[in-house]
Amino acid sequence: MGAGGDDGWSAVAAEWSELWAASAGPAHEALMAASAVGAGTRVLDVGCGSGELLREVLRSGAAAAGIDPAPGMVELARRTAPAADVRVGTNEGLPWPDGSFDVVTAVNSLQFADDTLAALAEFARVAAPGGRIAVANWAEGELNDLDVVEAAIAEADGAERQPDGDLRVAGGLEALFAEAGLAVVASGVVEVPWQVPDDDTLVRGVLLGEDASVRRELEPVVLDAARPFRAGDGYRLLNRYRWAVARTPHRRQRRPSP
Repeated sequence: MGAGGDDGWSAVAAEWSELWAASAGPAHEALMAASAVGAGTRVLDVGCGSGELLREVLRSGAAAAGIDPAPGMVELARRTAPAADVRVGTNEGLPWPDGSFDVVTAVNSLQFADDTLAALAEFARVAAPGGRIAVANWAEGELNDLDVVEAAIAEADGAERQPDGDLRVAGGLEALFAEAGLAVVASGVVEVPWQVPDDDTLVRGVLLGEDASVRRELEPVVLDAARPFRAGDGYRLLNRYRWAVARTPHRRQRRPSP
């Protein structure tokens, strides 16, 4: 996918929401269940995208807030979850006071932080003592059918594939939480199938953010690589997210005097 940067994500926000947002639903369910989100819970979703998790949080009876660096995503999220407090901003400078939330979630967003430990410290700051921080992101490539298609595209482009990031592999999220001084209370892997109805939708989704000429050039590569995942007239690619939920300390650490 060619989207990148806040302007890039704003430009593809509507298409991303149409093609990809629903696929993360099983991960949203896993995080909400493990974090005991329900009536009266205050939830912040960091990197909220087009607001699908915020909508589910509101449906549970919880209060929802969200933040995303892409104004286009924020505009969509405000429409998807109009009762949520949604703001433009980054995961390393959250514009809420200490202890504002019982649960802080981040789905496919923590890995974009310049400093993941600094981002987690900010999550913990706005979480209440004993609150939950819940993170989910793509698992390693070998667990995702989409990786087969992306590998074919990289080969066609003559591009070198990047290794899986630390947060994608087994134990990666748990190790990061431990380094941040947060106690992991639950973790796991969840299946997130991506189902599309036809060839055009598949190509648009895989090559999201690429211009028309690139899509035309790579369309045969995408369709050939995705052939094993045909399901009727469309495709079903079985992918997986890793997730983990940690608890913040029950007593807030005092900041050192200047």
